[in-house]
Amino acid sequence: MVMFGYPIETIYLIGLIAAGSLTLLLVFFGDAIHGMTESIPFLSPTLVLAFLTFFSACGYILEVSAIFSTFFSLAISSISSLILVILLHIFILVPLSSAEESLSYHESELKGRIGNVITSIPADGFGEVLLTSTVGFISRTAASFDNAPIPSGTKVLVIESKNSVVSVTPYQQFEDIL
Repeated sequence: MVMFGYPIETIYLIGLIAAGSLTLLLVFFGDAIHGMTESIPFLSPTLVLAFLTFFSACGYILEVSAIFSTFFSLAISSISSLILVILLHIFILVPLSSAEESLSYHESELKGRIGNVITSIPADGFGEVLLTSTVGFISRTAASFDNAPIPSGTKVLVIESKNSVVSVTPYQQFEDIL
């Protein structure tokens, strides 16, 4: 079939190249585009470009293989790309958007955590502690809460956290106190 003076395979291929190029630009300038389209969540540029890419690729493959008629290939391409975009959105984009938020932590969340001193903390100075987190380890500058020196290797409890400095005290488990 010929459309606009070009074979339909050529139109699908041009669409695929254009959608792929726009997707590459979206990777580099996605934050600016995301801000402009935030008011219309169902028309996400990522989903629109994914639909165009899947549609063009599926249409090209079906036309080159010449299994079906042009209109049936168009219908199959539309349905399959819609299904793939829905799966992309549900199983990849939604979990990624919620994962971004879970990787960060707030300074107030450090209170009550247990860690190890990796650089000795002098009485009126600073050292360094290594705190465990669900996403890995957090290394923070530390000061002694009681203004007592704490040697390296001591297990400590974070009492408070201010201005990126945690105040710590040596940690004793309940069984050790009895």
